[in-house]
Amino acid sequence: MKQNNYQGALQIPLGSGFNAKSTTSDVIGGVDLSGKIAIVTGGNTGIGLETTRVLAAAGATVIVPARDVEKAKRNLQGVGNVELVSMDLMNPDSVDDFATTFLASGRPLHLLINNAGIMWVPLRRDKRGYESQLVVNYLSLFQLTARLWTALQKAGGARVVNLSSGGHQFGDFSFEDPHFLSREYETLLGYGQSKTAVNLFSLEMDNRARSSNVRVYAVNPGSIGGTELGREAPPELFQKMGFCDAEGNLLPEVAASLKTVPQGAATTIWCATSPLLNNIGGVYCEDGDIAASTSVKPYSLDEDNAKRLWAMSEELTGITFNIPIRL
Repeated sequence: MKQNNYQGALQIPLGSGFNAKSTTSDVIGGVDLSGKIAIVTGGNTGIGLETTRVLAAAGATVIVPARDVEKAKRNLQGVGNVELVSMDLMNPDSVDDFATTFLASGRPLHLLINNAGIMWVPLRRDKRGYESQLVVNYLSLFQLTARLWTALQKAGGARVVNLSSGGHQFGDFSFEDPHFLSREYETLLGYGQSKTAVNLFSLEMDNRARSSNVRVYAVNPGSIGGTELGREAPPELFQKMGFCDAEGNLLPEVAASLKTVPQGAATTIWCATSPLLNNIGGVYCEDGDIAASTSVKPYSLDEDNAKRLWAMSEELTGITFNIPIRL
């Protein structure tokens, strides 16, 4: 059996028994996470909140880094086994501070759920001049994972679950101009390349990390109702995409196709806990299983692209993420 998923070699559904209608309650059944430590970015809203709730209910201690701690505290009221810590994914110093504090606790990290993300935003840049969707959806993910690597190793068996999207099909990664310095900015193109980057990173990190007993997955949660992801999107954009009518009302057929929040978070929970994945990683998953190869663009599972992105990510973040590969 092939050891890595370069060129989609492992993109074959396992027959998990789950599907698009499966919920977090379905996939977590019988799983005991007592004594496990998890970090869930964006773990106080939408599917992140559901992910936090389910992991905590199964016994894990869940750390939720949040930009707005007071809002997170309100949203997580009544959820036990949760620790709230400040972190802003648009600020690389804040990401470093969070990771340094966690490492100082000496605790292992069994689950890193890189769930936070933004979409449909206007052109914004961080203090380095980097485009915001690439920063929040990918570069901060790379930085945080790299900084927490020793804690993942210490777990003696850890999983990293990175939230991707079917939106990776909106665009390949632009190695020539990732920050839209010379090409016209299109918000969906920026989103697409950020999620393609997530797929490539998951692919490459799993190949490097599996000998350290750390496995990595990219998750497409599907289209979900009731989240804050589209809060900045103008109505015209939804109309252009065929989601709304001229008055801005969601079309009935679109509404019927949306997942609930528990359905949207189910694949994250499956990737974090399923024993079916004990010996496989680097795969793109959806609907509670490994996705078929037809669901993921070849450019986001390409070995050359993955290695090239890793090198560029180190350059852009100033971090050498060196994982010794042991055969």
